[in-house]
Amino acid sequence: MMTKYTEDHEWIAGDGDVVTIGITDYAQNALGDVVFVELPEVGATYSKGDEVAVVESVKAASEVYAPLSGEIVEVNAALESEPGLVNTSATEGGWFFKIKLDNAGDLAGLMDQAAYDAHVASLD
Repeated sequence: MMTKYTEDHEWIAGDGDVVTIGITDYAQNALGDVVFVELPEVGATYSKGDEVAVVESVKAASEVYAPLSGEIVEVNAALESEPGLVNTSATEGGWFFKIKLDNAGDLAGLMDQAAYDAHVASLD
């Protein structure tokens, strides 16, 4: 399974035209304790860069943007009752939504682990 990253600290994992999206460990750590997650509606379509979800922490609220264009096919309903999963399991149980891509070729424009690690290092 491939995992890619955005400069906005989202991770994208999967193979084929349906991928899972969440925020990185770096992002959840910067946010602090997550207290609420607003998820998109299944069936909604988004273009790359659109605001898809909102994460609220004790420090701030942050938008989650669509890293790719497509249709929401599943959301992580567990986050509604357990938003802290974003903190304890950012890259596994704390995923946000699954999207069916309009164009799987768009994945090529995202960062791999090494590029993301270098991006994060440049922020400190």
